[in-house]
Amino acid sequence: MPPLHKPTKAEIQAAIGTTVPDLIAPDLRVLFCGINPSLYSAVVGHHFARPGNRFWPTLHAAGFTERLYAPRNDRDLLQLGYGITNVVDRATATADQLSTDELIVGGKQLLAKVQRYQPQVLAVLGIGAYRTAFGRPKATIGRQSEGLPSDALQGTIVWVLPNPSGLNAHYQLKDLAATFRSLLDVI
Repeated sequence: MPPLHKPTKAEIQAAIGTTVPDLIAPDLRVLFCGINPSLYSAVVGHHFARPGNRFWPTLHAAGFTERLYAPRNDRDLLQLGYGITNVVDRATATADQLSTDELIVGGKQLLAKVQRYQPQVLAVLGIGAYRTAFGRPKATIGRQSEGLPSDALQGTIVWVLPNPSGLNAHYQLKDLAATFRSLLDVI
């Protein structure tokens, strides 16, 4: 399969506010939830596609995938029981361009998706986005034991993982893999 084309500056600019369709199905093992799509991802139409994003290497290093997937293979995750969505659908250059209100509304929309599709685990990738979207200012990385309405979750485990963006300097790849592996160990 050929590599994704490198978006031009004009394509990147035109992608502001566009979306990347969810990769979702009923009864997934894990529904990974990014903060929002990058402009790069919106142009190429694949999740976590921006060069430097460590989502795909982290999934492989943690043991979720038997090989290193590329963004163009994102639909193949459904066959493994994994899906991808976002808290906010709107593509931006950086997640800090999202407003608090957008994150809160996105959190409500995410709960509706969880209620509809009933994944075993909802894995939110980004502690700050999780804290804002769900009003949990003291939440930490890992399994969440409180704070979301249980009637919306219907047994879904909520787990917060670090944002794999290359812009997140707090975690190196080996640290991301270890943190993601902690989720894999319980499913």
